[in-house]
Amino acid sequence: MTADNLIASARACIGTRFQHQGRIPGMALDCAGLIIFVAADNGAEYRDVQGYSRTPSHQQLKGALDDQPCLIPVDVRQPGDVLLMRFAGDPQHLALFAGQTIIHSYEGAGQVCEHDLDAAWAARIVRAYRFKDLS
Repeated sequence: MTADNLIASARACIGTRFQHQGRIPGMALDCAGLIIFVAADNGAEYRDVQGYSRTPSHQQLKGALDDQPCLIPVDVRQPGDVLLMRFAGDPQHLALFAGQTIIHSYEGAGQVCEHDLDAAWAARIVRAYRFKDLS
């Protein structure tokens, strides 16, 4: 598994419409669904969590990431890392870091999109996670 493979998997989903708890690339994904697809597409072991709210609270999303068998928290992000982000309050969004850009299923855009990681988006990052088998 390489960062390029992870990023290519995420980019293959660009344009897929946003749907809360969506899990079908090309049809509907939410931010977690995109990361789950990337993990599965690259042979990583993962646990899918269902039944979460649109705005997870009580560190639910962080806890789900901490429990993933394929991810480890890291202090310095690199391409291919999963970014845990917040808009307000508890972290409630995920994106894949692609270097100068992020790829995510974003309700505000209505789809999976890629855009610059500008200062506003960078300020939302709470933690980065790396796939354990990344080479």
